[in-house]
Amino acid sequence: MAPHNAVLANVLNTPGIKKLRNKRVVLASASPRRSDILRTLGLAPEIVPSTFAENLPLSSFEQIHEYPVSTAMHKAVKVYESLVTENPDDAPDLVIGADTVVFTHALPSTTLEMESGIRQELLEKPNSKADHLRMLQDLNGNVCEVVTGVSLVYPVLTAPGYATREMDERTLVYFADNPLRVLEAYVENGEGYDRAGGFAVQGLGSILVRKIDGDYNNVVGFPGASFFHFLDKLVEEEEDFLQM
Repeated sequence: MAPHNAVLANVLNTPGIKKLRNKRVVLASASPRRSDILRTLGLAPEIVPSTFAENLPLSSFEQIHEYPVSTAMHKAVKVYESLVTENPDDAPDLVIGADTVVFTHALPSTTLEMESGIRQELLEKPNSKADHLRMLQDLNGNVCEVVTGVSLVYPVLTAPGYATREMDERTLVYFADNPLRVLEAYVENGEGYDRAGGFAVQGLGSILVRKIDGDYNNVVGFPGASFFHFLDKLVEEEEDFLQM
């Protein structure tokens, strides 16, 4: 069995990172953006994309922010169980799952309902150019909320053989009041077509955005700073975290 070490030389040697040394760390995502963010911060996990269908009904969640967290958990568990089945002698020590979604109307839904009757809408990836333009027009001059759910799955001795821990990060994105010709040009460019919400803030989509309140990397796809702080918190609060 080949040795594992996802920790790079440039990393900050925090308590959480110390726990990851010589461990098999897996990212349950094919997103190059998530991988790049982690690598920039000194972690190079093995990439094993999840096959979870990501079809949880939004209506089943009392709080809409639970939706990406639950999706991230299902993604990570799916990969963990698959890898354990594939090779029980080389099971992962940590699987990281993530799901990033975009909600319109950044105010809390309860406030919106009381004031205007409007609930936050989940913006999926656009399914056509017309749908893409509709999304951008809805966001234009307004504020949206980008939420990333992160789930960690790791082995424990008790059934079902693994534990999960979750967190979420929320960032507000303020869109400029862009003229229609700019929105149409962005749609024609195609950059945002495969992105939730229909825009890529790290690319040409930055032209559409006036400011960001919160973690920029969260909007790109992974809240790196919060993730590393979360690892440290788990090390501090849970004696058996990554002990197996």
